[in-house]
Amino acid sequence: MIEHLDSALVDWSRAQFALTAMYHWLFVPLTLGITFIIAFMETLYFKTGDPEWKKASKFWMTLFGINFAIGVATGIILEFEFGTNWSNYSWFVGDIFGAPLAIEGIMAFFMESTFIAIMFFGWNKVSKKFHLISTWLVAIGSNLYALWILVANGWMQDPIGMHFNPDTARNEMLNFWDVLFSPIAINKFLHTITSSYVLASLFVIGVSAWFLLKGREQLLAKRSIIIAAIFGLLSSLFLVYTGDGSAYQVTQKQPMKLAAMEGLYQGTKGAGLIMIGMPTPGKEYDDNKDDYVFKFEIPKLLSFLGYGDTEAFVPGVKDLMEGGFEYTDENGEKHIALSAQEKIEKGKLAISALAAYKDAKELKDEEQQTISLKIFKENFQYFGYGFLNDPKSIIPNVPLTFYSFHMMVGLGFYFILLFVVLLILLFQGKLIEKKWLLRLAIFTIPLAYIASMSGWIVAEVGRQPWVIQDLLPTVAAVSQIDASAVQITFWLFLAIFTALLIAELKIMIKQIKIGPKEGGH
Repeated sequence: MIEHLDSALVDWSRAQFALTAMYHWLFVPLTLGITFIIAFMETLYFKTGDPEWKKASKFWMTLFGINFAIGVATGIILEFEFGTNWSNYSWFVGDIFGAPLAIEGIMAFFMESTFIAIMFFGWNKVSKKFHLISTWLVAIGSNLYALWILVANGWMQDPIGMHFNPDTARNEMLNFWDVLFSPIAINKFLHTITSSYVLASLFVIGVSAWFLLKGREQLLAKRSIIIAAIFGLLSSLFLVYTGDGSAYQVTQKQPMKLAAMEGLYQGTKGAGLIMIGMPTPGKEYDDNKDDYVFKFEIPKLLSFLGYGDTEAFVPGVKDLMEGGFEYTDENGEKHIALSAQEKIEKGKLAISALAAYKDAKELKDEEQQTISLKIFKENFQYFGYGFLNDPKSIIPNVPLTFYSFHMMVGLGFYFILLFVVLLILLFQGKLIEKKWLLRLAIFTIPLAYIASMSGWIVAEVGRQPWVIQDLLPTVAAVSQIDASAVQITFWLFLAIFTALLIAELKIMIKQIKIGPKEGGH
């Protein structure tokens, strides 16, 4: 299907998409979370009539508007890249991947953009009730926008609700509801939006802490911290629950990602969960080096979280490469795992059988069509492996995945502790005295972004080399264009996105220093 693969083209295409996605994700989480915080504040204004709640709502609304405007620009470019840089991917799964993106544009984006005008410019022009409804619809709309993107991403992690049409060489949707309600998609959506709520809460707390340190807007700052800390704490607790669900799905559907997350090279029964550790630098799955320089683990917990059995066998990188271990499929049937090399051979057999089927169809050789199609269907589950030549290419970057995962988890528990301490001290009336804690709250804003970005690194780097798990590797998904064109646009995007980020930071900091308008007018 693909005669020549330019490794430079693949690498630069990956780099460009990663650049665009990571810059875009700097803006999205704040949008998803702060809209709900604004809606909570405006609801209190609607209920109490206290102008201070209106003042707070309008202040945070201004910061949201700055962030939203720049986030839209990066998001549009990201979607265009599916056609420019990843046309083979778009052809292969456009029937499925395009559906949630279309719904996102029609339903969520228009819903959000329609009411955002009322939210910003409708004060004193529409009734308080209608304005409040508009604010809530902006919050809901922004999260629906995320839903469809995450449904599409979840499908890429676990392609279900579809079948492969050998006549068109494309995957076609069979059941939209299977795609929408895929367990991986649901977990990914819930985990991602709640992580965004935590980030937005920490942003609001950090900015409010700055006001308290400066002795300005103390009532607004305290009220904002109360709303954000409660929202952030509840979101964090739910985040732990959805994180557990996501890890379970990874165990079942993406065992190599799990092995990378835990730095597990040699599988074992009763595997422990690494709390703190350092994978051995330069470790290869087939050498004799220890997996870790040091580690602290909770015994048997990984087996229990992944399989509900403290003695369950958890395969490591070596096991997944060499096969030979027993596993149970989703139907409860036991199988012996194939090696990576065996999967590659079956994948190449599937690709050659598809080519033979097409040739036989042109020659109207029905007998050969039947034989080729049978061979293809028997080996289709390994189709993507057929594009790979080196078995080691199925191993993701283990150190990057490991450290990103543990950084995300460690910071997540730190955030929970911070929310609890802030609420206790605030209700005791001692928060303003704790200057060190207020400074820590400001410093935590970038940590929230690091945790959020780390989660996406785990999700996307951890599943390499797959664009679609087991069906389409990155090397087979790129457009057949000149690598130099991708290089040029990479550096252009880097310059533009960096300029946008600097502009947002300057505008945001300036607006924070100006502070809220008196009386909320």
